Amino acid sequence: MIRIWTLMVVLTMAGVAAAQEARPLAENPQVEARLKVLAVELRCLVCQNQTLADSNAPLAEDLRREVREMIAKNMSDQDIINFLVERYGDFVLYRPPLRATTTVLWIGPFLLLAVAGTVLIMALRRRQKTLPDVVVSDADHERVVQLLSDGAKHP
Repeated sequence: MIRIWTLMVVLTMAGVAAAQEARPLAENPQVEARLKVLAVELRCLVCQNQTLADSNAPLAEDLRREVREMIAKNMSDQDIINFLVERYGDFVLYRPPLRATTTVLWIGPFLLLAVAGTVLIMALRRRQKTLPDVVVSDADHERVVQLLSDGAKHP
């Protein structure tokens, strides 16, 4: 957490000066096209549920600027992704790979669903066992039929 905050402070301070340097790169359509492809594959470190392309957070703008600079240095897309993963971990990837360290991300939702389903089934079975069986006698049944027929005659 401290690492992210430190990064945010450093990138915010450097962002103003670097943003003006990045403007000429933004005019290059090839750089912007590659940036769009990469930004869809990368996660915003602040928003967490948005891609780098969708986020308007200042940190996302700084990361997009940094990716533009790497593109301008003729780094390949894989080199850029590897650099960001090395720096921020698999979390920066919007679709992290299936590894031992990311197994919980991929299997966790299914495990939670299975646990919730099991708890629901157990609760329903326990509830069913605690409900008493009500036996209706013939006299009670006839009285209900009588009351219902009287109610139908007098609206």
